[in-house]
Amino acid sequence: MIVKEGLEDVIACRSSISRVEIEDGKAILEYRGYNIHDLAKHSCYEEVAYLLLFGELPTKSELEAFKEELKDLRELPPQIIGLLTHLPPFTHPMVVLRTAVSYLGSMDKYIHYRSYEHSIEKAKSLIAKFPTIVAYYHRIRTGQNLVHPNDELDHAENFLYMLYGEEPSELEARCLDLDFILHADHELNASTFAARVAASTLADMYACIVAATGTLMGPLHGGAAQKVIEMFREIAVPWRAEEYVKEKLKRKERLMGFGHRVYKNVMDPRTIELKALAKMLAEQKDSKWFEIAEAVEQAAYKYKKLLPNVDFYSACIYATLGIPDDLFIPIFAIGRIAGWTAHIIEQYENNRLLRPRALYVGPKNRKYIPIEERG
Repeated sequence: MIVKEGLEDVIACRSSISRVEIEDGKAILEYRGYNIHDLAKHSCYEEVAYLLLFGELPTKSELEAFKEELKDLRELPPQIIGLLTHLPPFTHPMVVLRTAVSYLGSMDKYIHYRSYEHSIEKAKSLIAKFPTIVAYYHRIRTGQNLVHPNDELDHAENFLYMLYGEEPSELEARCLDLDFILHADHELNASTFAARVAASTLADMYACIVAATGTLMGPLHGGAAQKVIEMFREIAVPWRAEEYVKEKLKRKERLMGFGHRVYKNVMDPRTIELKALAKMLAEQKDSKWFEIAEAVEQAAYKYKKLLPNVDFYSACIYATLGIPDDLFIPIFAIGRIAGWTAHIIEQYENNRLLRPRALYVGPKNRKYIPIEERG
């Protein structure tokens, strides 16, 4: 057997959802064949979610109907709100999110139905409810009254409204909408693979999403953005960035927000979009985090030719929007839920149990010694 540590470059399944490749020295990301730069320029998150779920871009009437469906599904059952009020206030929001997903599953009488139609309905409900869970818990833990969903506002705009109690500016809403688009899917990343492994056992969709949310929380995956802003806070001012990076590299410590398993030595296309948006946001609101981010990026490239990934400027955008550090991972999940559910549905439709092998390297053929005879 050939061992591929970390399953690097192992092809585990066929998928028509997203393409992550390097072509002619440039990184490629496509959703259902559509380039991420085109989607970032012209689309909105609801349209991208529709594309991921159904495989085609919607017509105008289909998009409006899809948006209305999501709006109708935003509110949480009273039992879930009760759950949010009874969790300890120090509970990490990602723990809250995965707990709430599990509870939602217990309330779905069709939980074990895996038909395409049932799965699509579950996916719509989860996409709609993720922002509400995160916003409600944040307001509960900070002693504020709940701000209920506003049906006049789109997906990203409504999340910021529920979080802060006032409508965001057009640029603020666009920043988060684009962030959701760019996080919506990325082939077999760790959390999506976890979801597909669970789906391959024919576990219910809620169980698959719990597997994905648990995996996303790790600091080497979705947790990286939170680690990036912690790094920025430690640096504090742009002029300290170069020395900070030099010392990190000298100690052979990981520099958070850099590198990618697939996009090696090329710029992550999502980073290109996020950096441009972070710059616009800095010019209108506060340039502190963007200035630190740019200084870190320059130093990392100067000393080790490192390139930032999607987490790097996402952290900059979230911090400039005033979003608490521990909400960075749940916001990643709010975007990624569309991709997770699309992959689960795809796995159900052409399923084979995912069961890789391990190369055994331990001792062999050992003789059992009765406990009375052991020294």
